[in-house]
Amino acid sequence: MAKILLIDDEASIRAALKEILEYESHEVTALDQADAALKLLHEQNFDLIMSDIKMPKMDGLDFLTQVKSMEIETPVVLITGHGSVETAVDALKKGAFDFLQKPLDLNRVLVTVRNATQAGQLVTETKQLKKKVAKLSGVQMVGESAALKEIDQMINTVAPTDARVLILGPNGSGKELVARQLHERSTRVAGPFVEVNCAAIPGELIESELFGHEKGAFTSAIKQKPGKFELAENGTLFLDEIGDMSLSAQAKVLRALQENKINRVGGEKDIKVNVRVLAATNKDLKLEIAEGRFREDLYHRLSVIVLKVPSLSERLEDIPLLAEYFLGRICEDYGRAKKKLAADAVKLLQKHTWTGNIREFRNVIERLVILGGETISVEDVKKYL
Repeated sequence: MAKILLIDDEASIRAALKEILEYESHEVTALDQADAALKLLHEQNFDLIMSDIKMPKMDGLDFLTQVKSMEIETPVVLITGHGSVETAVDALKKGAFDFLQKPLDLNRVLVTVRNATQAGQLVTETKQLKKKVAKLSGVQMVGESAALKEIDQMINTVAPTDARVLILGPNGSGKELVARQLHERSTRVAGPFVEVNCAAIPGELIESELFGHEKGAFTSAIKQKPGKFELAENGTLFLDEIGDMSLSAQAKVLRALQENKINRVGGEKDIKVNVRVLAATNKDLKLEIAEGRFREDLYHRLSVIVLKVPSLSERLEDIPLLAEYFLGRICEDYGRAKKKLAADAVKLLQKHTWTGNIREFRNVIERLVILGGETISVEDVKKYL
């Protein structure tokens, strides 16, 4: 079943097409004017657009041009009773998926709808795959502030080495992004980037997660399992929230860093590993050491290089660029035309206290994309911030 937007100023044709398509189990929204359809496209997503060419106010070719300028990739099929080879060629050049001529042939209509919706699904799937790949590899840092430029310069200097890096910064500031950039710009980029969130794994399981286990090592160990150190071989292991790791696991990590060897839980054989370790935390590790919750020797092993990621409040001048970046990404994710942010709305965002940093900022932009107007106003920001 496809969600179809149908535009035709002739009520009889509009009603007949709607009936045919709904009989085929499609969901159809039928309108008689192209300008109303453009407004609707800012609010809803469709799998297929079918539009008459000869219409008052705005014709189908102008409508098609507007749709393409909105960066909407939904297939558009144009319909006319005044067709010619020239009109058909012009429509296809402007990006129409296909061209139907009145009087409409039922079989031709259904075949075109099927082909267009399948093509649209393929485009959507391809974009989703590209996004997944981009999330895994094509990470980027957005901004021109002095604080961000300093971090970027440090990454360029440190990344080509095998030095261990401790990344410090508040929650939501982008510590994982810094770690991925260190990997992407390193000589290990062809190897895996393996992330472990130490705060999300129960203390009794963290050692098995990091070092793996042998069959029978504990009740649920029904087969041998390699750990994250082995999976990150020749690549980068990122230990996020390292400050929440148990002391017993810290001792094993320290040995792994000292000797480049690990033991699986329940195993006796040493396994050599070639891994670059990056770690991150939002905690004050020196305070954790003083209170006996973190090993001082591990701290010194991890902190060959210390990178401090600035909070968003330390780089407020980056908010316009960040807003533009997230608007583009989120509108694309939702299949909507890219929205704009009014200048006074941007200024209001710069005055806000972003306790959740980049993570909170992105969530607010997503909320504004969903609930705000075509141009996001200062009133929208006040309402949904």
